[in-house]
This record gives sequence, C-alpha cells and structure tokens, in this order.
Amino acid sequence: MKPLRILVVDDNAVIGMLLARTLTSMGHEICAVETTQDDAVAAAARYRPDLMIVDVALGQGSGIAAVEEVLRTRHVPHIFMSGAPIQAGTRGRVVLAKPFDEAELALAIADAAGTPTAA
Repeated sequence: MKPLRILVVDDNAVIGMLLARTLTSMGHEICAVETTQDDAVAAAARYRPDLMIVDVALGQGSGIAAVEEVLRTRHVPHIFMSGAPIQAGTRGRVVLAKPFDEAELALAIADAAGTPTAA
C-alpha cells in the first residue's frame, strides 16, 4: 500500500498520539492530530489529507458531523473509530472498534482507501 497523508481525530490526545505513532511506523505521514470537531474540519481544509481516522464521539462536537462537513467540500476517505457499539449514522462506512491491533488498522485503511491488501 502506498503511504498516505492521514489526519487523526480523537478527543483523547494520548490515544491520538499513539495512533499517529503506529501509523508512522506503518509508513504513513501524519498531517495533524486534532481533538475537536472544529479543529478536525479546519485541519482537513488546511492539509487536504488522503485519509481521515476519526473517533465517533468527541468531547467537543461529533466525529460524524466533522466528516460530513469535510465531505461537503471534497471527498476524503475516512475511518470511524469507536469504543462503544456502532453509532447511528455510521452504517455502510468503515468502522474500527476500539481497541484494535495494527493488522485490523491496516485492513481498515485498505478498505477505506479502496486498495487491495496482500493475502
């Protein structure tokens, strides 16, 4: 899989940084790690990521609403993460249940980006 520029959005800064570190070790570039809906939307406009990995429930705002706002201006493949049961409004989208491992993350990225994975 080719390296992607990824925007990470999680209201827990520690989880966001750990995810960014994992993605970097997988060969991807992290363009930003954000914690709120507004900051996520601004970062997506500023950095134009190839992929967004977004927590569904944010302390300030909604990950789903952030992605929907970004998608109004341009298509960006995205993955929703959630530690809770699948939320309403995520049907048909790539959803990664927390906690997840690197293999599950890689499969979700391939699915969201529309790239085949090695068997």
